[in-house]
Amino acid sequence: MTTLTCELCTAPGDRLIHDDGRLRVVVVEEADYPGFVRVIWNVHVREMTDLGPADRAHLMHAVFAVEHVQREILRPDKMNLASLGNVTPHLHWHLIPRYLDDAHFPGPIWGVRQRTTAGAILADRRRQLPRLVEAIARELRAAV
Repeated sequence: MTTLTCELCTAPGDRLIHDDGRLRVVVVEEADYPGFVRVIWNVHVREMTDLGPADRAHLMHAVFAVEHVQREILRPDKMNLASLGNVTPHLHWHLIPRYLDDAHFPGPIWGVRQRTTAGAILADRRRQLPRLVEAIARELRAAV
């Protein structure tokens, strides 16, 4: 069931890393959060329980593989994983590396800004993105 107003049904959702037909993985272009990744189910469903057991397992395997690679490459202080869908009711997971010095820590990235992260720190984190993208793609290809 695709709805005409669902942005995840009508657009890829940022820079594509991987698409296996059932799900896609994209790097989110968020200036304060280099390494923010989304895992998006390709067919329009709203909730995890809309998927059968095999599809749920496939989706969560991808989520955990992405998180593992993010932790290995980026070395965040904490990882945030969220499947909200309140604004975009299309099943997707946010995987957000968090740092003690990030703009919103310890609150959610959609909350009140606590500080401005130094440009040099963000630039250093952005330099890790090509390595991150390649490692995620390699990890997910190996899982197929």
